[in-house]
Parts: sequence; structure tokens; C-alpha cells
Amino acid sequence: MGKLNNQIAIVTGAGGGFGQGIAELYVKEGAKVVIADIRGDAAKSVADKLGASASAFTCDVSKSDSVNALVEHTIKTFGAPDIVVNNAGVTHLNKPLLDVTEAEFDRVYDINVKSIFFMTHAVIPHMRKKGKGVILNIGSTAGIRPRPGLTWYNGSKAAVNIISKSMAVELGPEKIRVNAICPVLGETGMFTQFMGLPDTPENRAKFLGSIPLGRFSMPSDVAAAALFLASPEAEFFTGVELPVDGGRTI
Repeated sequence: MGKLNNQIAIVTGAGGGFGQGIAELYVKEGAKVVIADIRGDAAKSVADKLGASASAFTCDVSKSDSVNALVEHTIKTFGAPDIVVNNAGVTHLNKPLLDVTEAEFDRVYDINVKSIFFMTHAVIPHMRKKGKGVILNIGSTAGIRPRPGLTWYNGSKAAVNIISKSMAVELGPEKIRVNAICPVLGETGMFTQFMGLPDTPENRAKFLGSIPLGRFSMPSDVAAAALFLASPEAEFFTGVELPVDGGRTI
């Protein structure tokens, strides 16, 4: 018996990186998962590997119509979602704060923050009907202990972290749990954007020096946290801002 048997989950940004790792572990633990990603081919590739327990959906999380369509697809395919992982995210290139354009700023906040607003409106009515639910928002250590060069991204992830806590307070009486998972820099598709430097051993060392356990985060690290927080074992966990960071935020 898996820890998520008979559970239905949506994972956004699941065409690669942390989202793919979460989706793969959820299916392994018995869940049926909708793999949502703006890159439809990537979502399909992941879903095809996972078999009948997974379904791909092309979704732009910065658009309310697209998020609503994602939730409707989930209901038609598997049923109303028990778990939603708001993982999709972007950053601007690591650079001085005055060099970030308004368009870059808007894109970061639309995808990292406004997407949670849209998803909340789309799924909460269904979770209320079920009398329970789990929402996991992927924040970041950037929203706890920010690095220079990522000011506007840091602010978006700080918003995710505090929104998660506020949602937890408001939705707790309805048995809907909300938690934030806060990874440190990981080797995902945005790795070089976060560094703002060429990917060399010397430049990696500059960032590794602030992580006591001496390595970057991996999808398996974030997936393990997402599994625990979605499982019955975490039924008394809500409003948690969980660093998955090798000690970075100490």
C-alpha cells in the first residue's frame, strides 16, 4: 500500500525538475497525477513514462482560463483533486535590481504568485465538497534568506511563503492543509539563471559555500518533502515553511 493510494493530485511545472520528481514519487506511492506544464511535449513525455496513473495537460498557470481548464481536465480524467502542488515557477536572470525590466517583473509575479491565486479559486470549491484537501506551494529559501541579484524573484517567493501560511490559517477549519516547501538552489533548468554566472566549478563553489551539507538540492529531496506533507502522516502539519536546503537558512 502506497502512502497516497486513491489520492488524486495536480502537479504544475511537472515536465521536468522538482515537479517531475514529485509527480514520479506520487505515482509510485499510489496517486493518480495530472502532469501540468506549459511545455506540452515535456508533460506528455513524463506522463507516458508513468503510465495509466498519469495524464498530461498543457497549462499556462499565469492564465485563469488555463488553470480552470486544468482542474476540469483532472475531474474528468481522475476525479476532483485531493492534492495540488503549485510548483511552476520562473526567475529573472541574476542581475542588479534596476536592470530587471517591468516585463520581467510581471512575468515572475504572474507565474510565481498570481498562479496560486488562480489555482486557489479553481480547486478550493472542490476540496470543500470533499471536506478536506492538501495544497503545497513551492516557495524558496530565497524568500527566507535572500541573495543579491535576485531581488524581485526573492520577493515573489517571500509572497508564496507568507500566502501559504495565511491560507493555512483561513482554510484550516475546513480541513484543508496548506504548506510551503522552500528548496535551496537546485540543478534544474533555471540553475544558470539563478547563478547569473557561467556554470563552472569555481562559480558553483561560490554558492555551495553557503550550504552546510555541501551540495545543491535535488528533485528527490523536494519530492520526499512533498510526499510527507501530502500523506496522512502529516495530518497535523499546516502553515509550515519547510526549508529543503542542506542548512542554507540556518
